Amino acid sequence: MTQASYLLNRAARFGVVAGLMAMLAGCQALSSLSTSGEIKESAFRPSETPVTVDSVSRNDRLAELARAQHPRILATYGGEYADPKLERMVAKVVGSLTTVSGNPGQAYRITILNSPNVNAFALPGGYLYVTRGLLALANDSAELAAVIAHEMGHVTANHGLQRQQKEAEEVLATKVVTDVLGGNPNGNVALLRGKLRLAQFSRNQELEADAIGIKASGQAGYDPYAAGRFLQSMSAYTDFRSVSGATDASLDFLASHPNAPQRIELAQRHARQFGQQGQGARDRDSFLAGIDGILYGDTPEEGFVRGNTFMHPRLGVSFSVPSGFIIDNSAAAVTATGPGDLAIRFDGVAINARTQLPDYIRSGWVAGLDPSSIRTLTINGSEAATARAAADGWKFDITVIRSGGQVYRLLTAAPLNSDQLDAVAVPVGASFKLLSAREKAALKPLRVRVVTVKPGQNIGSISAMMVGVDRKLELFRVLNALPAGAGISAGDKVKIITDS
Repeated sequence: MTQASYLLNRAARFGVVAGLMAMLAGCQALSSLSTSGEIKESAFRPSETPVTVDSVSRNDRLAELARAQHPRILATYGGEYADPKLERMVAKVVGSLTTVSGNPGQAYRITILNSPNVNAFALPGGYLYVTRGLLALANDSAELAAVIAHEMGHVTANHGLQRQQKEAEEVLATKVVTDVLGGNPNGNVALLRGKLRLAQFSRNQELEADAIGIKASGQAGYDPYAAGRFLQSMSAYTDFRSVSGATDASLDFLASHPNAPQRIELAQRHARQFGQQGQGARDRDSFLAGIDGILYGDTPEEGFVRGNTFMHPRLGVSFSVPSGFIIDNSAAAVTATGPGDLAIRFDGVAINARTQLPDYIRSGWVAGLDPSSIRTLTINGSEAATARAAADGWKFDITVIRSGGQVYRLLTAAPLNSDQLDAVAVPVGASFKLLSAREKAALKPLRVRVVTVKPGQNIGSISAMMVGVDRKLELFRVLNALPAGAGISAGDKVKIITDS
């Protein structure tokens, strides 16, 4: 969660706080490329940090329309990720692919997005995007080339325009638990924040882009089997994350197109046109050197999830959720979901220091409030107040805690027939605390580090070196594309996660 998200203006506080965020599902086309509406040309400031293969023509209508969507994408995916060493490595791969592009006149611009989600996508006009999360999961330049060539294939085949002609922008909005804050008690309360999903490529277009991408990466001299290999890695990552829930799965490459074994088989079939496995370059050392030190997981501006605890070093606050809950940290809020349809949301607002917390709770932002339930208390030395509310088959515990000019809000939701609201809300509220200077200084972001296996080391001992992550052995295997039973040998280069 970013610091800015806490500073909600008055209109937002008395409206639906979460709103409908413009989120992209995996490998999408933005079907509405109008420069009118909330995304204006004047809002775009050309970036100096993304790697570009060639400047996009100012007279290219598609590029201009896509350029207007650039700020929207940056806002959704945490902005740009600046790392000159990493950018040079990505530029090398993109440059190799442009020499064999099916449309040699097409200019491409690639932006590395500061998101832990594993994703890549394209806009008409040659705008390509890849997340640092995807770069952390890949294991060689051939896998990255397969992903980028796939996205180039969408551009070459004009898939975005085809989709735009077939259907208008599709809005799939779900209500969130914070609807109880919105003044619309008749709304449908759901457990996760609302999302605006934009029109996606069809499965046929995905398969066509696979074919185009594998052909291009193979012609550029890369291992053509890398596409199938990385699809398998993404499948393993999806399975791992379905349990750990570390980030927002809706922003991942495979969110809308399940990684069916048939797709992997089709990718391998295309690769066999170049010969048996072992063909083409993997360029693993260059790739690993490029990603060494890349940020992994959340940024300090968003706060960190460590097990069942959320800690924000910049804001200096933390709280914990019960075992069995999965925390999802986004730019707008921190949410956690657990068994029995229980959910927790954490965010914050700035209010007048003279406003008493019970008066703030009664000020109109809580729908279905039971005024008689309001209580004042102290939580770990901080002024606080609690209350109860109910709306549309749900009941809520509202806990607000003051810290300076900020008021932090913990909202716990449970079905009306649940008897677990107190059992969850009370300990979650009691866990809120202000971090000491020492605790804030000790919090460091996680990074991918490339290490060389020493004699006597094995998967167990290497994975045990990782910090800040759960299920270390499983994650180590996923990050290094090591299936069950596979081992490592002295001299191998592998990826680990650490805060140093």
